[in-house]
Amino acid sequence: MPDRILNIVVYLSLIVLIAVTCYPLLYVLSASLSDGDRLMTAGGLLWKPLGFSTLAYERALANPALWRGYWNTLLLVVGGILLNLSMMIVGAYVLSRRNVLWNKVFIKLIVVTMFFNAGLIPFYLVVKGIGMMNTLWALLIPFAIKTFHLIIMRTAFLSLPPELEESAQIDGANHRDMLVKLVVPLSMPVISVIMLYTAVDKWNMWFIPSVFIQDRMLYPLQLVLREILINNVTDSISIGASVGEARKIGETIKYATIMLTTLPVLFIYPFLQKYFVKGALVGAVKG
Repeated sequence: MPDRILNIVVYLSLIVLIAVTCYPLLYVLSASLSDGDRLMTAGGLLWKPLGFSTLAYERALANPALWRGYWNTLLLVVGGILLNLSMMIVGAYVLSRRNVLWNKVFIKLIVVTMFFNAGLIPFYLVVKGIGMMNTLWALLIPFAIKTFHLIIMRTAFLSLPPELEESAQIDGANHRDMLVKLVVPLSMPVISVIMLYTAVDKWNMWFIPSVFIQDRMLYPLQLVLREILINNVTDSISIGASVGEARKIGETIKYATIMLTTLPVLFIYPFLQKYFVKGALVGAVKG
């Protein structure tokens, strides 16, 4: 009997958690497909579209700033994945070698950077001093390596059986061959997780771009969304619309833009989910 009660409590808790997690997405989807006039006068919870209109999506997709934001964000995602993975794979491989001189000292120095930094103002002055202000490089180069991801990847490399590397060395493999043909293929679950973390981080990046990017042509997607949601900048979206139409889509356009910036991540994540748990566990097994 106690086990049955516990199961009921667990299932009810999970149902509540799922509802709390999914309802905001349902609300945004319903609001984006609603009639603007009815949405502004409605109150309380929203479970389905009030009326049905795709006008907000039509106007959002016709907004050139949105497509520029998509392009800039894709450059950040692709560039960030290539740069971060290449740097972290090489760094983790070196730090996972047991015969590297001062290996433990390097690890401790790297871990210190997780807890101590100079702050935003010195960071800003450094980026400005090396001439990366108002460029996408300011969003890539300073974040080429994340210490936590590097430690996870190093731990995954250390968890590989040393007998495999010894066999490869006997067969004449050098470090490049072992890294490319042995270590990386066997560590793909962890690499996939790091790839997902990096892609989501670059996709959601908005604070650092707001500090270093002033050119609106270089705005990533989240800054475009921020302008629409917080600063209420919908002029470019409403071009060509009548006064009544612009008023009607003024609210729904915000929700439509949120959906357009969220859907790509929601579609990609299920394909990488099978690697997620396995990769995270592999990276945390051995220190």
